[in-house]
Amino acid sequence: MKNTFQIGAGLGLKSNHYQEALDCSAEGLWFEVHPENYMIGGGPRLAWLEAIGSRHPLSLHGVSLSLAADCPPDEEHLKRLKKLADHLQPALISEHLAWSAWRGKYHPDLLPFPRTDEALRRIASKIQRTQDFLGRRIAIENPTHYLQLGGHDYSELNFLAELSQSTGCGLLLDVNNVHISAHNLGFDAASYLDAFPAEAVMEIHLAGYAKDPGDSALLIDTHDAPVADEVWSLYQRLIERIGTRPTLIERDDHIPEFNELLTERNRAQTLLESGQKQQWGRVI
Repeated sequence: MKNTFQIGAGLGLKSNHYQEALDCSAEGLWFEVHPENYMIGGGPRLAWLEAIGSRHPLSLHGVSLSLAADCPPDEEHLKRLKKLADHLQPALISEHLAWSAWRGKYHPDLLPFPRTDEALRRIASKIQRTQDFLGRRIAIENPTHYLQLGGHDYSELNFLAELSQSTGCGLLLDVNNVHISAHNLGFDAASYLDAFPAEAVMEIHLAGYAKDPGDSALLIDTHDAPVADEVWSLYQRLIERIGTRPTLIERDDHIPEFNELLTERNRAQTLLESGQKQQWGRVI
């Protein structure tokens, strides 16, 4: 299933949108899925994904590698992921900078860890092992933070840069995660983005958030609402600095009609196309 596509702004693929996704001919459109939902031997779900992959670029955004856990990579999980990737030939593969499994038990969240020298060595080794096994470069996503965690030897930016430099992995920059973390922990989101290692960014995510019903001062990365104006502003600032990158609109709850998501996706596409024109203008 190997195809060559132009990649612009994309959407998370939802089962109730399969037919509309298949039929859509928007320029630069691509779709992202969690590979864990498709690590199967066949059936209608995989058949739909194969069909969409024949018309649009695909991205596999994993949630189960648990790269920050203090244990080796799950070999069976890697085998299933490689089989799916070899079959679909996705344009991008990504994972989270977090842990979600411990001693064979999976937790329903992406959990934080202290950014220590030992953690850097451990996670870099697991990223390298994953890339070697898959035969592909992967991108690592910056996490969302809800509270201050002690014991760090590195800032998050330095930790991500070290991981990228030592393993050759790319970075997935989630602008919504930055906005939420900056609000919750009290740092400046624009300054964070201004210092983010531009050359390593393979993909960008945009999403919506909500206020914690129990603490209105806390923002939660819910992916259940349109992208907020503040996040759009940060995104525009980012691409004006680093140039265009494949950009995904994430929506995982309160899923609207496909055309509503496509309208939001088109806003990102317009910004990307504007950025491309500006880049050409500077070159000329």
